[in-house]
Amino acid sequence: MVVWIFNGNNSNFPSGVFTNRELAEIWISTNNLSGILTLYPLDQGIYDWAISNGLFQPKKEIENKPEFIQRFSSASQEHYHYENGILD
Repeated sequence: MVVWIFNGNNSNFPSGVFTNRELAEIWISTNNLSGILTLYPLDQGIYDWAISNGLFQPKKEIENKPEFIQRFSSASQEHYHYENGILD
């Protein structure tokens, strides 16, 4: 299972979680929002997801540390950019 998570520009936390992209885009459009909508797997961290899908391989010791893992994101996740509610 997966969910779509919306992070508004300059936000520290997500402002919406959706079960499908269409619902998310309706909400984004209705509210003229700017930010990124990203597809996330459930029950798995993105660091582990990227490794298990062959998208990332730690090469340096720091890349196995909590400080790195807790900030990890992957451009390989399906994602879309919006500006004022419009797909960019």
